[in-house]
Amino acid sequence: MAVGARSGHGESEDRPEQLAEPSVGSAGSAGETPPAGAYAETNDEAAQRRGGGPEGDGPEDGESEGYGASDVKKPRSFWKELPLLIGIALLLALLIKTFLVQAFSIPSDSMQDTLQRGDRVLVDKLTPWFGAEPERGEVVVFHDPGGWLDSTEAPEPNVAQKFLSFIGLMPSSEEKDLIKRVIAVGGDTVECKKGGSVQVNGKTLDEKSYIFPGNTACDDEPFGPITVPDGRIWVMGDHRQNSLDSRYHQELPGHGTVSTDEVVGRAIVIAWPLDRLSTLPVPDTFDQKGLNAAALATAGASAALGLAGAVPLVFWRRRRLTGGRTAG
Repeated sequence: MAVGARSGHGESEDRPEQLAEPSVGSAGSAGETPPAGAYAETNDEAAQRRGGGPEGDGPEDGESEGYGASDVKKPRSFWKELPLLIGIALLLALLIKTFLVQAFSIPSDSMQDTLQRGDRVLVDKLTPWFGAEPERGEVVVFHDPGGWLDSTEAPEPNVAQKFLSFIGLMPSSEEKDLIKRVIAVGGDTVECKKGGSVQVNGKTLDEKSYIFPGNTACDDEPFGPITVPDGRIWVMGDHRQNSLDSRYHQELPGHGTVSTDEVVGRAIVIAWPLDRLSTLPVPDTFDQKGLNAAALATAGASAALGLAGAVPLVFWRRRRLTGGRTAG
């Protein structure tokens, strides 16, 4: 019997009335071709499942089929994202200034011709965090150890300058910092006689590559010999006759030397003006053979003297303790 026939009657299964008005459940029966009217209803149901309504309520022109207008995300306005971008940029600038590099302005002529007044240098602040100590020949920025800049008055910055200095986009105008070249480090012996050259651990420095043309090594202020204490450095300006450096502060605590704790970092590059863009390498004279060996020999001699003085003391104390136990 065909699907849809009624039992107990001999009526034909192909009545025109049944074909014209099929029942809702007749479409899709197994083995039977659904009537033409069932397709319209099925398509309406499919449209409703996709989120559309009756005819005329489907997706508008330009929308993807199967998605409502609410599913299309509009890009955020540029003006809404701008404060976030500025905040991220300022945070990165502050982190870089605190841990990586910082810009400093050259306020004087004491480092000519290496550095000119108004140059902007970038200072490496990262390596000191890992315990790196200043080395001979490096150009370093350091805080005033006390008394070096008492007579220098820094100009009062405005609010904008203070903010830009705080985040590292502008050199600080409030902090009293100096920039000089490291000549000797802890354990070194440094001296310079009038008419002579600077000597470190008995080795003569060839300073022609960086000292200001026409200057003498120290004729304006001879010094030494001076042994630099551990953890301190001896610094001098490249413009020797125009630099109030370690030579001129020997009456202060530290006797002209600077604590490595006061060192901000090493100046590594001249960043501004662009026509002076260049690095600040260590001159070759500080790599000469024997310079470090002499310092190590001095340190070794000091250690040997200390050991020589300690050995008799140990034997004396041991003898005293042994004698006390024997007497008891």
